[in-house]
Amino acid sequence: MDKSTKKLQIGLWSIVAALVVGLCCMWYYQAHHFNENVTINGISVGKMTAKDAADHLKNVTLDNTVYVGNDVIYRGKKTSAGFSSKDDGKIEKILKKQFTFVPSSVQKNYEVAPSNVSDYRKKELKKKVKDALTKANLKRKAAIDAYAVMKDGKVSIVPAEKGTQYDVPKIMKEYDKHLADSTLHLKERILQPLAASSKVVQAEKQKLDSLAKKETTYNVQGKTYEMKAAELLNSARVINGRYSYDDTGLRNKIDEINAAQATLNKPLAFKTTGGSTVSVPAGTYGWEIGKDDAVDSIETAWQNGTKEIKAEKDIYGKGYYTYGTGYATTQNGGIGGTYAEVSISEQKVWLYKNGQQVYSADCVTGKQSANEGTPRGVWYIMYKQSPSVLKGSESGKENYEVKVKYWAQFTSSGCGFHDASWRRNWDKKAYINDGSGGCVNLKADQAAPIYNLLEVKEPVIVY
Repeated sequence: MDKSTKKLQIGLWSIVAALVVGLCCMWYYQAHHFNENVTINGISVGKMTAKDAADHLKNVTLDNTVYVGNDVIYRGKKTSAGFSSKDDGKIEKILKKQFTFVPSSVQKNYEVAPSNVSDYRKKELKKKVKDALTKANLKRKAAIDAYAVMKDGKVSIVPAEKGTQYDVPKIMKEYDKHLADSTLHLKERILQPLAASSKVVQAEKQKLDSLAKKETTYNVQGKTYEMKAAELLNSARVINGRYSYDDTGLRNKIDEINAAQATLNKPLAFKTTGGSTVSVPAGTYGWEIGKDDAVDSIETAWQNGTKEIKAEKDIYGKGYYTYGTGYATTQNGGIGGTYAEVSISEQKVWLYKNGQQVYSADCVTGKQSANEGTPRGVWYIMYKQSPSVLKGSESGKENYEVKVKYWAQFTSSGCGFHDASWRRNWDKKAYINDGSGGCVNLKADQAAPIYNLLEVKEPVIVY
């Protein structure tokens, strides 16, 4: 082997040895140092050993300024990052995990839960951030969900409107994932409205499409009314799976029916026994369709697909029977042919059964000079009692208590028919200055047949 060849071999071995030494040195360095762009909880530990990194993390102070997007939502007080000697092993594991034989400049962040993480972030700061987001939303535009609506019989979908309000639950969920980060940068998450194409809105539209086709027949004293949802509902929506109506049109329809057929609160054009026709003011007798009850019945019928319903269960009245009187009667202005007639001017009582007069008697009504006259109106027999004790007051008698054999009350104020055995003045003008406290006084021998002929709920016409 000549000298030149030997020199070449020595040179090559020197290069190899240098490379080996260099690689060993590089491996050793990489095995004991973090790559330059490695962070732990967002804190740079690049080019540090595990010990240096651990010492550095133990001395880090967290600013606790919370960002949502680019905006500061809350500035908290400074706290320790929470790292201690108990976390040294965790740092060693990350060092091994991030190891690359060749130095890397790739940015990598590793999350570590410090052993002494402050409760401040978990509790106090978290509440402050949530409150700040909620308060900020008061000045931000709320998103409006798309919704289906039926208006004037046609169904359409009102498109959604985007807003700017924070989606607080989502932001706070992200907050929980970043409790150990050096800085709290949270993504801006905005509440999104329900889209027109969503299953919820499409389901609303289907329900309203079905409602627009619904109709039911409403039977009032044998007369029928076709109640069509598309015609009588001003608008309708489905909210949380339930219908919500603007039923002004339906309520107006009930008003029309009451105006045409109801008898409550209406004066009566009454033909007297003497043959004249008088206008008798409204009293407690009669019935009217309760608007709320009727609307509920009809809307329920639409929803259930019921083809016909009756108004009888929707009526109401005044006095003792709040569910109304006389609904089954349409003749004679709604009072029928069975009633009691009281004429104040004639001081007379007549009883009719099925259109025929069956009894008549003289009477004494309320004392007019003391403003205790028997009230004019269309009343009804509320109840009967035999015997009975009457209690009350009248002119000259602040409180009285008297026994009677027969009592049939017809006004809510306590007026009724009863025997008056104590009365001596039965003159036709007695009622002016010597009348009763408002009741219809009857002679003892006439009270019994009148009491027996009267029926509960029977109309009493006083004029």
